[in-house]
Amino acid sequence: MESIFTKIINGEIPCYKVGENASNIAFLDIRPLKRGHLLCVPKSEVDELYELPSEEYMSLMEFAQRVARALKVAVPCKRIGSMVLGMEVPHAHLHLVPI
Repeated sequence: MESIFTKIINGEIPCYKVGENASNIAFLDIRPLKRGHLLCVPKSEVDELYELPSEEYMSLMEFAQRVARALKVAVPCKRIGSMVLGMEVPHAHLHLVPI
């Protein structure tokens, strides 16, 4: 069954996209912990982050690094917190939160 993130990736559900490449997408969280809270999501639909093939995992981490650097410029903060929670949506993703 498609996750809500797959529907966002496929353009079936709107999002506020802040970045995208061939393998990953970043968009604002709909229930942000703080202003600028983003999700970095691989386009491959896997339930948990460690299920990604190594190449896709590294692609997501490099993508998240670029997004986090841009986020720190866009939203003044001391640091960007990153979290892998995986409790609500059965699609691997990484939270980036300005702190």
